[in-house]
Amino acid sequence: MEYKPPLKDMKFVLDELLDVNEMTSFPGYEEASIDMMEMILEELGEGAIRSWLPLNKIGDQEGCKFDNGKVTTPSGFKEVYRQTCESGQASLSCEIEHGGQGLPQVLEMAVNEMACSTNLSLAIYFTLARAAYDTVMSHGSEEMKELYLPKLASGEWGGTMCLTEPHCGTDLGIIKTRAEPIKDGTYKVTGTKMFISSGEHDLTDNIIHLVLAKLPGAPKGTRGISMILVPKFIPKEDGTNGERNSLSCGSIEHKMGVKGSATCVMNYDGATGWIVGEPNKGLEYMFTMMNRERIAVGLTGIGLGEISYQNALLYAKERIQGRDLKGAKNPDEEADPIIVHPDVRRMLMRMRCLVEGGRAMVLWAAKVHDMSLKHPDAKKRKEAGELLEMLTPIVKAFLTDAGSEICNIGIHVYGGHGYIQEHGMEQLIRDARIGTIWEGTNGIQAMDLAGRKMPMHTGRFLRRFFHPILEFIDENKNDEEMKEFIEPFSKGVKGLQKTTLYLAQKGLGNPYEIGAGAYDYLQQFGYVTMGYLWAKMAKIALSKKDEDVFYRNKIISARFFFERMFSQTISHAVAIASGSKTTMAIDSEDF
Repeated sequence: MEYKPPLKDMKFVLDELLDVNEMTSFPGYEEASIDMMEMILEELGEGAIRSWLPLNKIGDQEGCKFDNGKVTTPSGFKEVYRQTCESGQASLSCEIEHGGQGLPQVLEMAVNEMACSTNLSLAIYFTLARAAYDTVMSHGSEEMKELYLPKLASGEWGGTMCLTEPHCGTDLGIIKTRAEPIKDGTYKVTGTKMFISSGEHDLTDNIIHLVLAKLPGAPKGTRGISMILVPKFIPKEDGTNGERNSLSCGSIEHKMGVKGSATCVMNYDGATGWIVGEPNKGLEYMFTMMNRERIAVGLTGIGLGEISYQNALLYAKERIQGRDLKGAKNPDEEADPIIVHPDVRRMLMRMRCLVEGGRAMVLWAAKVHDMSLKHPDAKKRKEAGELLEMLTPIVKAFLTDAGSEICNIGIHVYGGHGYIQEHGMEQLIRDARIGTIWEGTNGIQAMDLAGRKMPMHTGRFLRRFFHPILEFIDENKNDEEMKEFIEPFSKGVKGLQKTTLYLAQKGLGNPYEIGAGAYDYLQQFGYVTMGYLWAKMAKIALSKKDEDVFYRNKIISARFFFERMFSQTISHAVAIASGSKTTMAIDSEDF
């Protein structure tokens, strides 16, 4: 497969759409200019092409090997992992005091997109360690931070989040893993976890497991969950590895995709651990890790979508088949390239709009995250945090659905050649499919949005989303050039407000209305969110349309999105308005 980092579009989003230069006024981000970001993206993009991409097919073909509790990653992974750590890529946004570079989350997300495009399996090892870093940073003791964070930041040690058990997935209130307190202040952890990404591998000297467990006498349900840090090797005071802990990998999963990433069954047999934060607050702490991962999972859809689009486009320009409907484009050849056909153009344009709109969405969410952490105004930090709460399930679910769709379209552009292994397109759809399941299935994300975030604080989180959008509409409603974008967008926003009110009212009397409408609500919300960013990108491009073909094509893409894609907000609204009656009508035993 071929890949070229989409640096020009990334810079457009970072610089012109999001104005990341304003973050140089944030404490700690003074040096994080767009010029520095562009330089880092260019350097790490070259590394992704040179080192990561060649291993992608190897990882898929070889997979991870399991032998008596030991896991070996595919050929080349260990060396490239080490090179990547040495480049500083693993520690871009980690704190300087821990050996990191202290750079913004938004830059890290742009770098991670290239990683997901070129080798998602390898990227998973880094993102899990980074999420563990965030969780310990936010909730660990000072001693815990001093011992573990420098090693997690450097990539010397890996990390996991251990939630799922064989008998329960998302319903964590019924976990059986136990943590018994010991007089020396440690805990003995016993239980089995499954579907644990990066649970065991040969890339790092140690692996830090953040395990959800219940203490003796803990309250029932999710209120009784604690978080225990359980290292594979118990560190000595100087930070070097000590004795092996009482935990083991029982097996690895044989998966549909991301085969170079080890997905493990982990057994804890009285393993020594240390509690993170306070007892019975483990689920709250885990959401620090999980919410970061949900944005990162949304990013996988865009990373895989980008490489699928690039290769589908190349193939469409080279594949000779049929004639242009208005006459031969290549009269001296036997046929024309398939890119002349309107239906192929339709597929490519849909891929393009979802990728570029999705990139804007995930980088916007990342900038909002930066604002919630670093904005000098405490009120702005709080508002950004509330907006991020709204955006997280949308970014995760809408963009992973989009990633699967884009990769499916990519196969279709290739026709039969996409279905065979030779071109690599079928690997992309297999790798993309996990995104819609990871970190809570997309149906669960939809319920989080409709059932929790929508009514939260009497709609305050909703207002964080709607207010800037309504201001943008009001500012541009009289701009003649923007009319073709603002008019459909305004109608879409009003439609979303109506379905929000409908679900809020109907859900009070019948919770099935929320459950039956949640997925369509998230999809409608996703199209409106992407529409907001496409309208803003169109406004920027209109002001520069005479400067570069890049801006003229951006306007055309925005038109395609609003003319051919944005109307899906209506179909989702119609589905929501139909209610839950037919969804719930057939008795369970009659299915």
